[in-house]
Amino acid sequence: MTDALAQRLTTGMQQVLAYLRTVDADAAAEVEAARRQRLVRPSVVVVGETNRGKSSLVNALLGVPGLSPVGVGVTTDRYVEFRTGDTLAVHDEPRQRTVTHPAPLLQYLTLVDTPGVGGLDPAHAEVAADAAAHATALLFVADASAPLSRPELDFLALAGRRVNTVVFALTKVDAYPGWRTIAEDNRGLLRAHAPRFAAAPWYPVSSTLAEAAVTTGGEVGAELAEAARIAPLQHALVQLAGHGHLLQVANVLRAARTELVRLDAALGERLRATEPDPAAAEAAKHRRAELAGRKRTQSRQWSLTLTAETQRARVAAVAGLRAELNTVQEDTLAVIDSARGDELAALPATVDTALQAVAVRLSQDLRGRFAAVAENALAGVFDDPAELRHVMSGLNATLRHALTGQPRTGGGSGADNVMVAMSAGGMAFMAGRGAAAGLGALGAGGLVGGGLLIPFAGLGLGLAAGAFVLYRRRVQNDRQQARVWLREVLAEARAALSDELTQRFTDLQYALTVALDEAIEKRLAQLDAHIADIDRAAATDAAARTRLRAELQTRRDALRAQVKKVDETLAAARALAPAAPQEATP
Repeated sequence: MTDALAQRLTTGMQQVLAYLRTVDADAAAEVEAARRQRLVRPSVVVVGETNRGKSSLVNALLGVPGLSPVGVGVTTDRYVEFRTGDTLAVHDEPRQRTVTHPAPLLQYLTLVDTPGVGGLDPAHAEVAADAAAHATALLFVADASAPLSRPELDFLALAGRRVNTVVFALTKVDAYPGWRTIAEDNRGLLRAHAPRFAAAPWYPVSSTLAEAAVTTGGEVGAELAEAARIAPLQHALVQLAGHGHLLQVANVLRAARTELVRLDAALGERLRATEPDPAAAEAAKHRRAELAGRKRTQSRQWSLTLTAETQRARVAAVAGLRAELNTVQEDTLAVIDSARGDELAALPATVDTALQAVAVRLSQDLRGRFAAVAENALAGVFDDPAELRHVMSGLNATLRHALTGQPRTGGGSGADNVMVAMSAGGMAFMAGRGAAAGLGALGAGGLVGGGLLIPFAGLGLGLAAGAFVLYRRRVQNDRQQARVWLREVLAEARAALSDELTQRFTDLQYALTVALDEAIEKRLAQLDAHIADIDRAAATDAAARTRLRAELQTRRDALRAQVKKVDETLAAARALAPAAPQEATP
């Protein structure tokens, strides 16, 4: 069965890619990029709303209480990737934390714990969406306190455009005796809002009981482990990992289907334009004239607004940097005043860790500021929601190529090479494809997750080897020299990072200027083509219109036939998903 399914999935992928190349080369190239990604180890990404118990569930799955930090302190600003390794090791980067551990489950797959997808900070959804985009499969976590929320359903629909297989976990079933009612309510919500996930398996679990089982041990621990129901979910994830390559092919098919649906909507608009409709023509001409007029009269104002927004965000970011480094300085001076012997000798490592933490917080802050600048710039130009939807549907290619930031490395400017700041620089722009993606998150926190995403290479900040050498050379046990060293190090960090921030915001302003200008020109061309279609329909006789409609309908029928084939293939791919667990007493 698996061999036959593999052949069917592979053949389906090849056929839909061949078709896409004939109708939209850009879309085909984007899907091809996903196909070419080499699957080293299957990756299961854990997603869900804030405070649903994702990190506790990850710890339970790995059998190591406390391994993934529980609470908002770490997991709200980056994701945590768990990989197999002989020993426990932790490596922090601006956007993620990588943890290696010899947990049995990690022998089969990589597990990724993400921030909550809702809450007050839309940047959380961006980080989670970035992780989900590279997933082999998703483990979606809800809890038994209440049915799925609107942000959860929206995020699931967004992530589901690129990931085909989702398994659901219902946590905290030990605390909510009515969890079966919540589970059934969730299935109903999925049938209504995300029907393709309605038949996906749900696994009721208790991370609290699982942790108690590990710490208790013995017969009581075994009983607690059975009540926690973690084992069935572990087995399901191992089963998914065994189908990793086929799941990846199914994900490519899912991405191709998303592109086909977008193209179908475009053909539908062209079909409607073949009907003589003076009101539609006048409306399109009015939109075109209004946009062209605004471009002539307001371009200068848009540019000034973009400059002002960028500068305001830059000043705020620099002020935040200064506050962060001032805090580091005050805290470290307190350490110097109280340290003894080995504590004073370890001061460079302490400062290095503090600067890395500053880099993480500053990188997250920049993502939010960049998104705000982009949102304000776009909303200021395209104030009509329908117009903005059209623009967003075409921004993907423009933003993808508008600016590709090159890594920048910086060293200390002093002779002793005290600092190395921004070990990875630059930024990249991406946008969600399709009109629905374009407006998906505008009403709920900005152009993040469902609209314009601005992931960028985070700031890398820490001490260079020269800083450690200089400390050993100057300081010894001299507290005064330690204070001097600290001020020099932080002054250089402040100067280097201030320069980097200025460059980042200059890059942002340039890329948005280019993208907005090209978006306006492209939208004007689209409106011209739409008006021309309507005018041709009015100027031609009924027979000619009938022929044009027949041609467009033939193309649409062929496209929908491709969608149907993909759907049939993806329906067969459901066999890769694990079966729902048998009912058990909570």
